[in-house]
Amino acid sequence: MTTSALSADAPAESSEPGPGVAARLDGLQRLVDYGAGRLDRDLLEEAGALLDRAGERLRLSGDHTVVTLAGGTGSGKSSLFNAVCGLELSPTGMRRPMTSKAHACVWGLDGAGPLLDWLDVDKRHRYARASALDLRRPDNSLHGLVLLDLPDHDSIQAVHRAEVDRFVTIADLLVWVVDPQKYADAALHRNYIVPFARHAGVTLIVLNQVDRLAPHEIDDCVADLRRLLEAEGLADPRIVTTSTLSEDGVRGFREVLVDTVAARRARGERLDVDIDKVAERLARHRGDAEPPAGVDPARRAELVRSLTDAAGAPAVAEAMESAYELRAADFVGWPVNALISRLRSDPLRRMRLTELREELRNAFTGPIGAQQGDVDTALQGVTDGVTTDLPEPWARAVRAAARSHAGELPEALGVSLKDALPTFNQVPRWWWLVKTWQYFLVLVSGLGLLWIVLLAGTGTVGAGGSSALLDAGLIPYVAILVVCTLGMGALTSAACRNLVALSSSKHAQRMERHMSESIAKVADEKVLEPVAAELDRYARFRDEVTTVLP
Repeated sequence: MTTSALSADAPAESSEPGPGVAARLDGLQRLVDYGAGRLDRDLLEEAGALLDRAGERLRLSGDHTVVTLAGGTGSGKSSLFNAVCGLELSPTGMRRPMTSKAHACVWGLDGAGPLLDWLDVDKRHRYARASALDLRRPDNSLHGLVLLDLPDHDSIQAVHRAEVDRFVTIADLLVWVVDPQKYADAALHRNYIVPFARHAGVTLIVLNQVDRLAPHEIDDCVADLRRLLEAEGLADPRIVTTSTLSEDGVRGFREVLVDTVAARRARGERLDVDIDKVAERLARHRGDAEPPAGVDPARRAELVRSLTDAAGAPAVAEAMESAYELRAADFVGWPVNALISRLRSDPLRRMRLTELREELRNAFTGPIGAQQGDVDTALQGVTDGVTTDLPEPWARAVRAAARSHAGELPEALGVSLKDALPTFNQVPRWWWLVKTWQYFLVLVSGLGLLWIVLLAGTGTVGAGGSSALLDAGLIPYVAILVVCTLGMGALTSAACRNLVALSSSKHAQRMERHMSESIAKVADEKVLEPVAAELDRYARFRDEVTTVLP
């Protein structure tokens, strides 16, 4: 009986996973995406490594089942490997270590090459179980088996232990070979049995070298081994006994391999267990309470009020009211009063404080913005009502989302205020009518005064003037006309100022309302929408955990 070396040139057969495994892997990918930047990095990296490993394994041949033989020095795993293969393929001996590289024996060549390349088995240590003798005695019971003999897990060479660690994470079926003397080896149980206790369904314990025991001692040894494994969390462990020295000493183990290969479920079962392990760790970050959709209306209103105060909207509205009144005074004020005030000595002008009036008039065009400290204060507590029942990583993510645009808020608030304010280039039409009326009265008063001057200058009193308009007797009447026009102008100015005071108050209230609405849009865009998006992300994470969990 001979062996033939395997090449990696054979094309891999594509095999689709079952719908359960495929759906769970898709769900796990979404969980990793949702948790990115929020959950523990090591956990996400572990899940990402599983996704990569599962993707590669599912892409490769599904007709082959990868079985690893692992154990400590002297357990006889290499002898067991040779006995199953029926050939002396792996070196045996008691010195440490004998197997330094993984050896592979494959039943069925098609598609095995790429699989062994992915397993990174050296081409010098790949063997195919096919020969002329096999053709005369065909035995396809193990067709599709990839049996690996691994280095000793307790080797003094770190590279050997690393080789074992790599293969136990990717094998479809884990076979731990122990002997009657060292089946309770602490290194084996601490480093492999306990961490992989969840993998009981894809784990087989082989008690080898039972030929050293009396028949009644075998049952006692198996019972003690089972007790030890169950105490370490391996539920209902599968244990078989073998002896490479007796003719039928590996029959039970071979039957297990035949059933495993025939079922073709080991690959999917292994992935299911790996997904279970990661999914349960991810599920710890899923709270029991249904998350809210966003910040409640009361807290939203409080946030808008705080940001309105932080942006100085009330002060801007007050300045707008004063600027409105000053602007109106230029139109509805009595020009005579303005002329008299200019002729009088103005202490503000001497102190060069008249610029304050211009600043009020131009309040709407000046820089408007909030201080960063005021914005930060406004953001405090905005998420308190929505993070109470959230797991801490997600609560932290929601709080971070609320402040994700904190640096942009001062400028955004300033822009929103400017957009909400009107320009003073547009004034009410009645202001122009009043201004026209006032200047008409001024013109009438001026003409009346000029008329009185002309009457007094002609000296026609009692002399009988040539024109009735130059009769000095008209002076009292003309004076009454001038006084009436001046009084009418003053009354018009006073009445219009009262109207301006009322309209300026309403104008300021209307502006403050517009500014508040504009700030509310900024609060929604920069604060509340990111919070709602983060809560929605968490809600989808919770739903996806249900899909991935067994």
